[in-house]
Amino acid sequence: MRLVNGSRVMIVGGGPAGSFSALHLLRFAGQAGLKLEISIFEARDFSQPGPGGCNKCAGILSSTLVEHLASLDLALPHNVVQAELDAYILHLEQGELLIRRPDPARRIVSVYRGSGPRLGRAPYPQSFDGWLLEQAQARGVRLRRERVRAIRAGLRPMVVTARHELEAELVIVATGVNSRAPLEHAWGYRPPRTETMAQDEILLPGGLQGSHAHIFFDPPGGLIFGALIPKGPYANISLLGHRLPPEAVAEFIEGHNLSTLSPQGTPVLCGCTPRVAVSASRGYYHDRMVAVGDAAVTRLYKDGIGAAYLTAEAAARTAILRGIGRADFARSYRPACRRIVRDNTYGRLLFRLWALNRRSAFLVDAWRRAVLQESRLPPAEQIHRRVLWGMFTGDDSYRRMFWLSWSRAALAGLLQGAYAARTAG
Repeated sequence: MRLVNGSRVMIVGGGPAGSFSALHLLRFAGQAGLKLEISIFEARDFSQPGPGGCNKCAGILSSTLVEHLASLDLALPHNVVQAELDAYILHLEQGELLIRRPDPARRIVSVYRGSGPRLGRAPYPQSFDGWLLEQAQARGVRLRRERVRAIRAGLRPMVVTARHELEAELVIVATGVNSRAPLEHAWGYRPPRTETMAQDEILLPGGLQGSHAHIFFDPPGGLIFGALIPKGPYANISLLGHRLPPEAVAEFIEGHNLSTLSPQGTPVLCGCTPRVAVSASRGYYHDRMVAVGDAAVTRLYKDGIGAAYLTAEAAARTAILRGIGRADFARSYRPACRRIVRDNTYGRLLFRLWALNRRSAFLVDAWRRAVLQESRLPPAEQIHRRVLWGMFTGDDSYRRMFWLSWSRAALAGLLQGAYAARTAG
């Protein structure tokens, strides 16, 4: 079961997972001497401000993803980048803790998935998703402004919209988790488990640097952490937690006194409650069907766009070089997804350790002092800072961060911090 010259590939979803799938298919097909007919189905207009033109994400691009773009002959244009982040500031009961970028050569940037907040002002920012989709179109991919109602199973998949029923050699599902994957029950697909975030936009508060992101903890109740991420003249508020209350953003703003930083207060400019995947889906590949990005598997809490790139690349490589049967995807695509799942196991352990640590004021103080003490060391030896930077940016694997946090140097630093905390107490 192989793609041949003229094969029709239909991609459902025009976010990064869909655009990356198209771009990788073109790359591998070109290397194999194949010419494919590739279409992306996407009804949204990413040039529209507000939730209607947005993929509802904090919009942080890891340096790994920025580097990966080069493999597709892509470079981020300046008007897509909203901020270059060189530091994160953790707000703790004991005070602020500055975490600078461990490696100045590794870029972390913020972008908009749509064209800015609903109540924002012109000129509106350039959408990352829109730019990426335009790159696929420029290379010959057809964009169909239609919403897919169903993907029917059969000898060949059938993509059904309000106006058309189109047969394909291969269907790639890139719908994420905030839209329903329109796969009929016969495919055996089960979407990932999700948790609900709370997001909004405010004007960048006065006194905050546009290159520093801020991390906060309780309130509101159930919060794992909240982030304030600069994006040009605005700041994105992203709250991740368990069963966050409907008024979570308002509680967050008041609980952390953000309203005092702006003379006119902090009016919210957008607002949404997106879902984030916290597990892999089931049945994410079949004969002539494969799901990518969040619809298949993503990294826990961070670098979802990076995971979209990786899954899209693995699916496209399999489709071109091996085949489009269920056995082909099981042999060559599933291992790439399983690597993400295994890495997420370490991520859960890291966030659980962090939650346990925060229950003890003494442990938090010991850990804070360990971070401050290692600031005198070369960047490569600042273990705790590297772990924190990776956790909050998604710029490293959870597995590497987990074992770094249990290294001899990290434990020795924590013991020194505990001794300093006890002496000071």
